[in-house]
Formats: sequence, C-alpha cells, structure tokens
Amino acid sequence: MRLIFFYLGKLFTIIKNEVLVLPSRVAVGLFFLFMLLLPLFTKDIYLLRIFTLTSIFAIFAASWDLLSGFTGQMNFGHALFFGVGAYGAALLNLHASIPPWASVPLGALCAVLAGLIIGIPCLRLRGTYLALTTLAFPIILTGLIFAFPSFTGGELGISGIVRLTQSRVGDYYTVAVLMLGLCTVMWKITDSNIGIIFHAIREDEVAVRASGVNTTRYKLLAFSLSGFFAGISGGLYAHFMRIAGPSTLDLFLSFSVVIYAIFGGVVTIYGPVGAVFVLFPLLEFLRVVQNYRTLMFAVVVLLILLYMPDGLFAWLRDKIEKECPRCKIRNIATRHTCRVCTAPLD
Repeated sequence: MRLIFFYLGKLFTIIKNEVLVLPSRVAVGLFFLFMLLLPLFTKDIYLLRIFTLTSIFAIFAASWDLLSGFTGQMNFGHALFFGVGAYGAALLNLHASIPPWASVPLGALCAVLAGLIIGIPCLRLRGTYLALTTLAFPIILTGLIFAFPSFTGGELGISGIVRLTQSRVGDYYTVAVLMLGLCTVMWKITDSNIGIIFHAIREDEVAVRASGVNTTRYKLLAFSLSGFFAGISGGLYAHFMRIAGPSTLDLFLSFSVVIYAIFGGVVTIYGPVGAVFVLFPLLEFLRVVQNYRTLMFAVVVLLILLYMPDGLFAWLRDKIEKECPRCKIRNIATRHTCRVCTAPLD
C-alpha cells in the first residue's frame, strides 16, 4: 500500500511541476483523457468509427512529419508505406491465418523494408527530384497489384480480413491507445539526440556530414522509422475496414497527409495529429452538405495557410506561450520572468 501511495505522490508531483505549468501540456493531457473516456459518454457506432479512423490517420500523419518534417526528405509517396502495411497485414491474415496482433506489426516490418528500398536509391536526391521519385513508388506498386490479381485481389483488393476485436468499442480502444502511445514514441524520438540530428540534416546536411555524422545512416533510419509507423496505421486500417485495396496507395492519400502536416504545423509531431482530429471529422460531418463539402473543406484549409503559415497549432502555442531568450524554456504568456532561470521575458 505504501508503494502505491509513493508512486501516486510521484505522479502527482510530475503532473504539478511538469504538466500544469504550460497550457499546451494541459491541452495534451485533456486530449488523452478525452480519447480514453469517449466511449464512456457515447456508444454511437458512427461517432466511434469516425474517431477510430481519425486515430489511424493521425499515426499516418505523424509518421510523415517524422520523415519529411524533421529530416527534410520530402516524401510525396507516403501512401506506399500505408499500402504496404495494409496489404502485408491483410495477406498474412488471410493466407497464413495470423491474428491481427501479429499481422499488423509484421505488415509494418514489410513497410520498413519498403522504406529501405525507397531510401537507398533516393539518398542522393533532394528537393523536387526526391519528391517526384517518391511519388512514383506507389504508382509502381499499384501496377504490380493489378498485374497479379490472383494473389493481391487486383482492383477489388483483399477482403474477408479478421476484425481487430469483436466490438466497435474494442476497436476504438485498440486504435486510440496505440495512437496515443505511438505518437508519444515519435515525439520522444524527435526530442532525443536522434531527433536533433534529424533536424540538423534538414537545416544543413553538408555541415552535419562535415562534422563527422554519417547522414546516410540517419536518413535510412528516418525512412525506416517513418515506414514502420505508417505501416502500423495501414495494418490497423486494413483490419478495421476488413479490406486492403488500391485505395490504400492512392495519390490523394499521399497529398492529404501533406495537407494535414502543413495545416497543423510541421516539425512538431503534435501539429499533424491535431490537424487530423480537426479536418477528418470536419470532412465527415460536412457530408450533410455533400455538394459543397469539398469547397468548404478547401476554404478552411486555405484560410489557415493564409493567416497561419506555420500551422494552426504552432500559431496557437505561440499565442499562449513564450520562450525564454536565455534558457529556451517555454513559459505561459502571462509570465514576466522565466519559471526556471528567472530571466525577464518581456
């Protein structure tokens, strides 16, 4: 019992000193609670379906930011990882009878292999050339799917896949918990020494290479990590929708993830995640005005990009917090001195 009270006290201290001191961290904490408690307040199947799909695409969007946002390796064919993860999980489940808890990570490993296959020939390319090259790979894989319909299902895709769980609430909790966990892992990666090197490669790869860092290895690592997380989202999508088809490799999927990242704010991880939770439900709820749905969606995106070029959530964070010029610690905007080094903030 004493041990329980000890850890509860430690948790309370962390929340008090690390979470409650910044509005952005409080918002993240409330978001975690919202995701975990949502099924307790509603059992609406349609609403749970929307938030389950939103969570899947949030993982997908964060994985793009991990690669293109932090390392600057502009990937316009990110749907390849999603599609490989979806097809890998579907084929393993259908032909080898592997359950979802194993087929999803194995499908993600297939996406890691795809990341290496893409990363190796693209290492010498930058900018527009890299973007156009990565754009070609989903098209190539789609052609291969159409070429072997007896194995891949062709245009109809693969159906009859086992569900994630036996209930919609179970599906929701499985995906939501994985989303919260994986996005936290991605954020921790970017906040580590590896993330610093990723960011340095984005800013000036030549200088990083001159300092003795093997940039080739780190770029391949970025492609592999991004492919793994995107593959997880693809495998979850396949088991949730019970189908893996050419739509998982669609070019619109690759471009939509770029929109999510830019809308929320690149080089943040939380920006693309937040953007998905704003835009994906918005697009679903706009089905009531089907004729104007795409137009209204485009207007919202354009307004954000016009008035908040750094992204919606980056703009909001800058409004409610400010960075200390001395120690670079973030403080609530109403403070006049830094909470750590007491330097003046005004």
